Amino acid sequence: MKKNVENLMIIHGYYTRIITFTVMAAFFIIPVKMNAQGAKANFSGSWALNESKSNLGEGRGFRSARQLTVTQDGNNLTVARVRTNQSGESTTSTDKFTLDGKESVNASGRGGPSKAIVKWSADGKALNFAITRSFERDGQTTEFKSSEVWTLTDAKTLSVQSTTVMQGNERKTTMVYDKK
Repeated sequence: MKKNVENLMIIHGYYTRIITFTVMAAFFIIPVKMNAQGAKANFSGSWALNESKSNLGEGRGFRSARQLTVTQDGNNLTVARVRTNQSGESTTSTDKFTLDGKESVNASGRGGPSKAIVKWSADGKALNFAITRSFERDGQTTEFKSSEVWTLTDAKTLSVQSTTVMQGNERKTTMVYDKK
């Protein structure tokens, strides 16, 4: 009987150490894993379009931003885009977004407002934009929807994959920007 009690105490001590080790490991591993998942990409900086790495799609009527200046501060994102207009002049437009999935409304250069919902990807590495714009042309209102996915392919390269649908026509582009 004495031997059985001693064996039971040894086994009990062994299991107690395993449980203690498991609980301690959980306190160290779970916060590290959560912290790694919580790190979100930071798109802040000045970016220049790299046309040779980009795929601007067919029909270059769309004027891609040649430069982006992005400020990311907590839950807010400000994007200043420099484009060249049909006259060859540079124009700058600035949009402000919240990164919490709530609608952001910005003035559009062609009439109606631009409405966007911006959400983080599950891993925090990409921003997903859903944008709706409307403008008037020849007395008719035209709606144009687009989606963008922003990712950093490395610390100095921003990729913007865009899908635009206007009047039933879909256009896909990938714009690659280099950090200045």
